Amino acid sequence: MNLFDLSLKLNGFPLRQAKIKLDQTQKLEDDAFESYLQKQKKDIVTYHLEHNPFYKQLSQNVDPNHWESLPVLTKKDLQQPLEKRLSKGFTAKNVYVNKTSGSSGDPFIFAKDKFCHAMTWAVIQNRFGWYGLDFNVSKQARFYGIPLDKKGYYKERFKDWLSSRYRFSVFDLSDNALRLCLKRFKETPFDYINGYTSSILQFAKFLNKEGLILKSICPSLKACMVTSEMLFEEDKLIMEASFGIPIINEYGASELDLIAFQNPNNEWLLNNETLFVEILNDENKPAKPNEEGKIVITSLYNKAHPFIRYEIGDLGILSGESSCKKPILKKLIGRTNDMVVLPSGKKAAGLTFYYVTKTIIENDGNVKEFVVDQMSPNTFKIKYESTKDLSQETKQNIVFQLETYLEKGLSIQFERKEKIKRTKSGKLKQFTSLVK
Repeated sequence: MNLFDLSLKLNGFPLRQAKIKLDQTQKLEDDAFESYLQKQKKDIVTYHLEHNPFYKQLSQNVDPNHWESLPVLTKKDLQQPLEKRLSKGFTAKNVYVNKTSGSSGDPFIFAKDKFCHAMTWAVIQNRFGWYGLDFNVSKQARFYGIPLDKKGYYKERFKDWLSSRYRFSVFDLSDNALRLCLKRFKETPFDYINGYTSSILQFAKFLNKEGLILKSICPSLKACMVTSEMLFEEDKLIMEASFGIPIINEYGASELDLIAFQNPNNEWLLNNETLFVEILNDENKPAKPNEEGKIVITSLYNKAHPFIRYEIGDLGILSGESSCKKPILKKLIGRTNDMVVLPSGKKAAGLTFYYVTKTIIENDGNVKEFVVDQMSPNTFKIKYESTKDLSQETKQNIVFQLETYLEKGLSIQFERKEKIKRTKSGKLKQFTSLVK
């Protein structure tokens, strides 16, 4: 029985119609697809200019036929009561309502109309199908956070049951907890793993330490999808070796859709069926292929709430091999609000500190996880989870590499922690700037 599809149908989400629409879109030839995309962009803008007072107020004197005249929306623009942002005819009772995680620092409540939300699930099911996975029957090992309040906890557990998945806690990644995870894999014919990158990486490292390959313990496993946090190439190799299955990189946003998904040819394909994804420079002009820019996204089907040229808060690079029908995300760099301005005026992505430190700190062998906090323009604190202090040699090497890669005169502090604190959702925020 297709419990997941049935649950969407019973809640008024027209998944069948969404799948038909998605299939029709994917079958369009290149020229026809480009025409479809231009029409869909114009239609969604025209709709919100006519039916959404909030968007009309933000978009005075714009020309729907001139795309770059439309404003680029930020999360702060949307931080006002939801009822003020909904289109006419929509209320909180006839739309899908949720809240962003707040990992950008600017959480807000959002809405999708029911067809738009059904399209989201149609795309997700389509992508997972690339790897022979079916949401209704394929058993998922899920490494995600879970609400700790009783109502939220059991609601998520019920959704897990409908979705044929078992949820592992990401708040306890001790060896004892991971041994219990391993026991569950021995007893359950899981088809795939899905969840936060950092949590799944800790499980992979545990297996590596134990000299185990997960596929030999759970032969039914086909793939592992990681999401919500950066996937570094070295970590991907560790996971592949420890799991014995393909590691698939996923990039999405709850308020939008699945944004990019790695295909079997190892290309990170952008979702252009339900979204229009732009990479823009600081002047809000299209960045050239292979050049870094901010990721700006338009939801092509959401009539309940305008996400038009919406700056999601991430930086990325579009591949030079992209086309209208086949856009490829070459690289996801990190969050725009994690950009660091060093004392000299030089700019760097916050994850640069994390990445440079990572290449050294993991050779120590005792460090389980770590995060980097910027305390002031030239002061950075590296908090690490370990049973003993880093050696003086390791600390000096980190400082040397950071000053070589970035600039001299930085103050690097180290703080050993018994446990690294995660966000309420269970994600690991690898870099945080405390500088106002």
